[in-house]
Amino acid sequence: MSGDPGTTGGPGAAGRRDRLLAAAARIRAAAPLRPDEALTDPDPDTGERWDRRQVLAHVAEMLPYWAEQAERVAAGDQVAFGRVSSNPERIGAIERDRHQDPARLLGRVDEGVGVVLALLERLDDDALARSGRHQTLGEMTVAAIVDRFLVAHLEEHAEQLEAGGRRRG
Repeated sequence: MSGDPGTTGGPGAAGRRDRLLAAAARIRAAAPLRPDEALTDPDPDTGERWDRRQVLAHVAEMLPYWAEQAERVAAGDQVAFGRVSSNPERIGAIERDRHQDPARLLGRVDEGVGVVLALLERLDDDALARSGRHQTLGEMTVAAIVDRFLVAHLEEHAEQLEAGGRRRG
């Protein structure tokens, strides 16, 4: 697979893979150190604050979701893709899964990383150049979908878990 120099974080597929693996390792290292009662810093857009299990539940769900969305756009199976943070299925999955054991959630995160890595191996330059339309962000290439919703998104959640938590009450 040839590189995609137009994206951030390194030369194409290798840069994406390295960033994804580094972010996953950061999550795996930070999650056990974060107390259950610690909340993340407020999201800059929504003010929302999550506990460790909510972050892990979201990451475990979002990796396969966005990988599937990118793959469908790459295959030409759909033009419209994605969702917004208020999506009921997204919210429901976080609420449902936040009650799972953190070790189980980390296992699901690892599985999701595997799904994304397999996707990256399958995507060639033509697939990465295909585009779809997100309901709020507009036209995006598969490369941009992977970079934003998988790689950078995972990095954001690693930062979230690494940041000093605040205790409730």
